Amino acid sequence: MRAVEGWGKCKVRDICELGRGRVISGQEIERNPGVFPVYSSQSINNGKMGAIDTFDFDGEYVTWTTDGAYAGTVFYRSGQFNCTNVCGTLRAKAPQVCMSFLAYKLSTLAKDYVSYVGNPKLMNGVMAGIEISIPTSKSEQSKIAEILSTVDRAIEQTESLITKQQRIKTGLMQDLLTRGIDEHGNLRSEQTHQFKDSPLGKIPVEWALKRIGDVFEIQLGKMLSQKAIEGRFPFYYLGNKNVQWDYVDTSGLQQMDFCERERCKYELNLGDILVCEGGEVGRTAIWRGEVESCYYQKAVHRLRPIDHQFLPGLFPRFMKWCINNGLLSDYTSQTSIAHLTQEKLAAAPIMVPAFPEQKEINDIFDQFDIELGNQTAKLNKIRVLKIALMQDMLTGKKRVTELLKTSITN
Repeated sequence: MRAVEGWGKCKVRDICELGRGRVISGQEIERNPGVFPVYSSQSINNGKMGAIDTFDFDGEYVTWTTDGAYAGTVFYRSGQFNCTNVCGTLRAKAPQVCMSFLAYKLSTLAKDYVSYVGNPKLMNGVMAGIEISIPTSKSEQSKIAEILSTVDRAIEQTESLITKQQRIKTGLMQDLLTRGIDEHGNLRSEQTHQFKDSPLGKIPVEWALKRIGDVFEIQLGKMLSQKAIEGRFPFYYLGNKNVQWDYVDTSGLQQMDFCERERCKYELNLGDILVCEGGEVGRTAIWRGEVESCYYQKAVHRLRPIDHQFLPGLFPRFMKWCINNGLLSDYTSQTSIAHLTQEKLAAAPIMVPAFPEQKEINDIFDQFDIELGNQTAKLNKIRVLKIALMQDMLTGKKRVTELLKTSITN
């Protein structure tokens, strides 16, 4: 492959001094609280495990995790900081090296040099010998790093917004499913409205309290057997692994024999509620006709509202709220494997607001889910963009020289 004009090849040892962090215990962090970060082998929170009142490093560095599950994870560091003995350090030998660019470059290469014999490792000697190609111009290195860091900031901001919206939704779920919305469109409060005690906590006096079995027709699916798998009338069926929170995963669907009588009994219709009997007990989704002529097996309950008492779309939210608050534990059979029998599910309590109020509550959840979906789609799009930019710019396939000319002119 022909070399990129204006780029050169070198080994990490040619352009960087290699070092290592030191042993920093949790006790040291507790005894010496301060403002100087301590970075460890972990990858969450940018690798930060705490802060102390002294620092070992000052300036621009690249660090990487040398040992363990995150071996080969690369970070750009700047300022005054510390790192533990499971972190290797790189510092430029000459001012012509942009360390933030080097961090991006090595992040695409380092994992390929990790040894997975026993405990994963990427030691200093191996890092030193990694060959890289980089622009000879520091300004080109810096421009590439600037573009990629801008994308990283967009990713961080979108992730932060999604996390914030998820927290708001969790709080809103607690409010809407315990207080509801009054005739004026406001959340009820104990200062202005009456509430009553229930097994689910205090609920508005206007709400009925019933058993799930009185509100829904519950049907457990067909028993899975070798005979059923090898039958003459194969149709797709769902298992509990296919039932995820808020959606049905149809990847890897299998087939089972269903005779005409069983097809009438176990058919799935639009809007059917699916609840896991085992696995993640109580996990709930709505069937939206993802696959034509699909049925379900015994590990899944199918619920259908009786006399339109309860809005199907609201039920998965109710179940998630119950599980988050530990309200289903008394109704789960605790054998070697936890499961939710039909009898236990039918006996569990459920609050039943008036149907118009249910719809209003559900519409608010839908609006939040649409916004979360939009932000998640945006995040995925930015992540794909970053991958494409890194593949193009860190190899010299796409150059930033025209951008450099523009910035100089301006």
